[in-house]
Amino acid sequence: MGTSVMSTSNPRSAAAVSAAGLRKSYGDRTVLDGIDLRIPAGSVFALLGPNGAGKTTAVNILSTLITADAGDLHVGGHDLATDPQAVRAAIGVTGQFSAVDGLITGEENMLLMADLHHLSRREGRRTTAELLERFDLMDAAKKPAATYSGGMKRRLDIAMTLVGNPRIIFLDEPTTGLDPRSRHTMWQIIRAFVSDGVTVLLTTQYLEEADQLADRIAVLHDGRIAAEGTSEELKRLIPGGHIRLRFSDPSAHRSAARTLSAAGLPEAPDSTGTTRGITADESLTLRIPSDGTPRELRSLLDWLDSAGIEADELTVHTPDLDDVFFALTGGTGTDQPSEEAVR
Repeated sequence: MGTSVMSTSNPRSAAAVSAAGLRKSYGDRTVLDGIDLRIPAGSVFALLGPNGAGKTTAVNILSTLITADAGDLHVGGHDLATDPQAVRAAIGVTGQFSAVDGLITGEENMLLMADLHHLSRREGRRTTAELLERFDLMDAAKKPAATYSGGMKRRLDIAMTLVGNPRIIFLDEPTTGLDPRSRHTMWQIIRAFVSDGVTVLLTTQYLEEADQLADRIAVLHDGRIAAEGTSEELKRLIPGGHIRLRFSDPSAHRSAARTLSAAGLPEAPDSTGTTRGITADESLTLRIPSDGTPRELRSLLDWLDSAGIEADELTVHTPDLDDVFFALTGGTGTDQPSEEAVR
């Protein structure tokens, strides 16, 4: 669709990750078709999209695992093209497939990572102990990682990522395959990252996950950014929002319906494109088309007050990210080839 919401970020805030004109193709298949990203330091940015949309490819490029065909790319203030080693030193990466070695213990996995970061033996053991404690893995530290549950393996994977104290972390579908409890635990961990000033680029297919965690979200479709903004900004792109007034008194409901209908309030298209106005139903509620912005809500409240209409309950309803996702991607993506298939 090519729709875009302009960034409201402070222009002076440092960009931890930036990409301009990022392109990548495999043979005649274009996976990334000139995308632009800007992720302020200390924020969570979610890249949302169906399988095959290019999410993992973007992460692999920004983490120096593969090379872009084109694009001006910077991570942690370093140019990927000229200083990839500095980029690697600044980042941590956790993929959707665990990097944990199941044949050795959790503690040994951590110590191996400490060696790779050239930490002294003493510093490596101290860091290992701190991170195992932080991720609630001390009781299992001496057990082979193959015996860990999926959630424990994912926590160990992230703990290993943090050994080098990166300030930018790429989380590529970190909760894929986890049960709801483990997923919520992972959300708490991600929130803790940001409270420490860490920047997180999160890719996910879980709409609720992006809604819960991300300061800003980009919807990736067919290798392009279909829309980008905060969760609330994206929801306002899709028609279907309304304000609902509920009454307990049938006569007050009828009176309000007549008054509002006679007021000539603007109509709005619904999700099918059909123009709709104020609607009433047998549950004594009125639905008034609205995009849910504070300005529009204040205007309606002022009008209701001047008209002497008092509702028992007022609620604002806006489309959710499911509506946004399907509207921007056309409901497609599940039949798209996976990114792995085109490598």
